[in-house]
Amino acid sequence: MDRFFKYALTALICTVALMQFVQVIMRYVFELPIMGLEEVLVYPTLWLYFLGSVNASREDTQIKANVLDVFLKSDRSRQIVRVVADALSLVVSAWLTWWAWDYFLYALKVWKESPTLYIPTFYAESAVFIGMLLMTMCVIYYLQRNFRYLLTMISDLSSVSLATGNTNDSEGI
Repeated sequence: MDRFFKYALTALICTVALMQFVQVIMRYVFELPIMGLEEVLVYPTLWLYFLGSVNASREDTQIKANVLDVFLKSDRSRQIVRVVADALSLVVSAWLTWWAWDYFLYALKVWKESPTLYIPTFYAESAVFIGMLLMTMCVIYYLQRNFRYLLTMISDLSSVSLATGNTNDSEGI
């Protein structure tokens, strides 16, 4: 999977950059803009945005504001915050995926075409639903992984408490 994203995203960003470079040179140096190039540029650009977002979700490297981690003392409390954040992310992601699905069905039904080249816009617009679906799947994966880790932490803490006879929970939230 790493190889796919590495090559797909590299190819997409190079394509977008090259097409934009050609259009700028043709328009401002030779004063001969290429008609319809902006229409074609939408397709790799949308796929680049959404596949890049999927890759960030897959690697769990999207921008996060982990401010609470500074104030929380125990690993267990930080893990609880991660699980809650993942659960909220799942709700938002599922909601956006639902809307993207509706838009996908609309785009399929209407089957719009670009104004100059008459290319079906469905191929670019489908990136929204496919990207959101894949990001939601990543959120589900990280939620279940973090929840299992939290359960492991809780069961390890319980077994240590039982073994030592300590019923006082010293690792507070």
